Amino acid sequence: MTGDETVADGAVGDEIEYGIDDRPPLGESLVLGIQHYLTMVGANIAVPLILAGAMGMPPDVTARFVGTFFVVSGIATLAQTTFGNRYPIVQGAPFSMLAPALAIVGVVTAGGVAGQPNWEAALLQLQGAIIVAATAEVAMGYFGLVGRLRRFLSPVVIAPTIALIGLSLFSAPQITTANQSWWLLGLTLGLILLFSQYLDVRHKAFRLYPVILALVIAWVVAAALSVTGVIGGGHPGFVDLGQVTDTRPLLPIYPFQWGMPQVTTAFVIGMFAGVLASIVESIGDYYAVANLSGSGAPSEKRINHGIGMEGLMNVFAGIMGTGGSTSYSENIGAIGLTGVASRYVVQLGAAVMLVVGFVGYFGQLIATIPDPIVGGLFIAMFGQIVAVGISNLRHVDLDSSRNTFVVGFALFVGLAIPAYMGNFESTIAFREAVGLASVSAAPPLEAAAQAVVDTIYIIGSTGMAVGGLAALVLDNTIPGSREERGLAAWDRITEDESEFDSVWDRWLGADSSADR
Repeated sequence: MTGDETVADGAVGDEIEYGIDDRPPLGESLVLGIQHYLTMVGANIAVPLILAGAMGMPPDVTARFVGTFFVVSGIATLAQTTFGNRYPIVQGAPFSMLAPALAIVGVVTAGGVAGQPNWEAALLQLQGAIIVAATAEVAMGYFGLVGRLRRFLSPVVIAPTIALIGLSLFSAPQITTANQSWWLLGLTLGLILLFSQYLDVRHKAFRLYPVILALVIAWVVAAALSVTGVIGGGHPGFVDLGQVTDTRPLLPIYPFQWGMPQVTTAFVIGMFAGVLASIVESIGDYYAVANLSGSGAPSEKRINHGIGMEGLMNVFAGIMGTGGSTSYSENIGAIGLTGVASRYVVQLGAAVMLVVGFVGYFGQLIATIPDPIVGGLFIAMFGQIVAVGISNLRHVDLDSSRNTFVVGFALFVGLAIPAYMGNFESTIAFREAVGLASVSAAPPLEAAAQAVVDTIYIIGSTGMAVGGLAALVLDNTIPGSREERGLAAWDRITEDESEFDSVWDRWLGADSSADR
């Protein structure tokens, strides 16, 4: 498959300013790389702050906890873009693994551990669960189990899965909270639209830097109004500059910094459900970034390398003491807005995050970004991802009632079931709702039943997992031709296995050549 074929087939390759293998000038690449990270900074801070709050972590430890997430994100992104699927995807803290993580924290903190702070005991159990569950993810990736799933994936399955990545976050608290500063959110969103859609033809800077320009302008406005007293501490747009200096300049971040991880079987099983949801989401991300960057659909080999590397980086995240790592949808939306799909740019951004993660002032400065500004970024980023998902339907026969039913059904259940699961605060509450708490059984049977219920809760709480699985089952059981399902069109634009040349393959090839 050639690049011309991809563009001719309707992809967005002709709108890309910098392709995957392009290397913009160093200065420009640094700014573009930082912009990629700024699009996901809200989420990468939200996850550790949510976990820290649930664990009752002290403020000084929380700053180090947040810094660790950025260090892990930088290393994981460098590993994925160099040795993994080699797509320009940022790796960061996963929301898909947050539900089991909060369940683990709830159980451990409720019981407590003698002679140990509750937050430390909970974090060590969380680390152990992530390490063991992620080991299975490594095996699923590098043994090719995930890639074999690709033969059952058609545009009818991928379209609603990608769309639900964006739709599932329409209710993010940064957007829908009752105490919202709509003028600040609107200012951020309006600036992004102005720079990326209206002024992009006027100057290259507006096309390349719409996110970072909008974020800086909105933050400066909010900070100025905060300093002058126009908005007070209770306002959602308030910027507390005093908290920036209230931390250590350099943070000690190293493996097993909280202690030796603990392993509990029930926690591992629950975390594995989160890993499965993460895998489904990541596969959707791979297709989305391939579409936006003008590349062919990912091959089985590329998917295997990507999921295998995500598993390895989840193990690394557990060793470092965070809540895991996965592909981030936010920077995929940034690719659509900016046209910058350069792997080199994302790698430079990752290197910057790796370094500044050790700087205490950085984490505190990022934490001053008000939620309304993050909400404005989310609307622009995730709206772009929804559109990318829907665009996959150009390959299928939309006059076919089977196709419209599968897509519509997947989208509906992908929104409805997570909304139902939202009625339960944790897996424990869900167990009580289904009557499991009152069931008396032998310990092994009780543990197995809890694992099944927890898995249902975690996957059911993840919109793209619910919708993707629903579409997968229906599309492969309801009769339909390859042309009707879009598989024939996809065969023409899917990259060959030989097109994905991983670093490992090149090293092995060099070794083979040397032997000859």
